[in-house]
Amino acid sequence: MNSKRTAALTQQLVYIGPALLFFGITIIIPFVMGMYYSFTNWNGVSGNVEWVGLDNFKQIFTNDSAFAQSFWFTTRFTIVGVLLTNVVGFFLAYFLTKNIRARNWLRTIFFMPNVIGGLLLGFIWQFIFVKGFATVGEVTGIPFFNLPWLGDEVTGFWGIVMVFVWQSSGYLMVIYIASITNVSKEVMEAAEIDGANRFQVLKSIIVPLIMPAVTVCLFLAISWSFKMFDLNLSLTKGGPYRSTESLAMNVYNEAFLNNRYGLGTAKSLIFFLVVAVITLIQVRLTKQKEVEA
Repeated sequence: MNSKRTAALTQQLVYIGPALLFFGITIIIPFVMGMYYSFTNWNGVSGNVEWVGLDNFKQIFTNDSAFAQSFWFTTRFTIVGVLLTNVVGFFLAYFLTKNIRARNWLRTIFFMPNVIGGLLLGFIWQFIFVKGFATVGEVTGIPFFNLPWLGDEVTGFWGIVMVFVWQSSGYLMVIYIASITNVSKEVMEAAEIDGANRFQVLKSIIVPLIMPAVTVCLFLAISWSFKMFDLNLSLTKGGPYRSTESLAMNVYNEAFLNNRYGLGTAKSLIFFLVVAVITLIQVRLTKQKEVEA
């Protein structure tokens, strides 16, 4: 009996052990070290690590207006980005599950922005906002294209939102397509026979039955929007005057540009806790709305 247990344990270690080891080295150990450094005054370079206790957290909550500003920007961006990304992704999936010509080509086209890296995508859109929109505005005279894209707090915010939604909605579209395809055709046909119109079928049948996909897509969109860094860096670099600086960029600037690694890791720990609490609440709420097909 013991030999069988030993053999089973050995087999599990052989298959799972390397993955656990890699996960521990790349995730667990850096996370624990980051928690330790958040209570220190380390600059990230020297060997002198001074323990300061809760001083970093006191400074963040009492004397760090930049962190509060970036937190407010990230909160607004997350709310708008999550809603728009899921709405666009869902309706793209809804229409591309209909009998439309070239729907496979359209699915590929809408998914392609997700394949492009965030930094590259940001620099492409920076050129479009600065040069492309200005040229179109000069030719057509349409005020929309003559707005100070990326040069103003309001338009900079919406510029980042536009690129984020354009990049992310295609990925969510694929998840929604898979979920909508699995909705029973017999149930929808029965509803139509009973006199339900398309909106009623969408509201009362399709949406409730794809709630597991909604749970996943909301989770992904919240995670992406809170962690958004590459688009922020390539489009506005947090400007003008840090008005479009995300939390991730604020942490990066604090740790690697200001050489205050201890304060930066303290901010990242707060950042992690906020995202963890919000995602756990979101998953719990949407899980309660899931129904059996």
